[in-house]
Amino acid sequence: MVVEFLYRFFDILFAVLSLAIIVRVLLTWVPNLNWDNPLARILRQITDPILEPARRIIPPLGMIDISPLVVLLVLDFVIRPLVLGLLDRLR
Repeated sequence: MVVEFLYRFFDILFAVLSLAIIVRVLLTWVPNLNWDNPLARILRQITDPILEPARRIIPPLGMIDISPLVVLLVLDFVIRPLVLGLLDRLR
């Protein structure tokens, strides 16, 4: 029962985090976006703890920041399967 709850919790957490990163990337294309807006600030508070360390490691390609793409790939193809696979074994 607890393992099932944890499995669902992490599954939803990874989905929300991925969606938040995608929304943040899309919002960077909006001209004159006020990042002091409360919703934009919440979005930054959710995604910055993951994106900022990646930005320090991954250099931009010209004017393009590829760190969100790398974070999404690592999150969806490495971290998510590891965590959910471990929880699946505990079922």
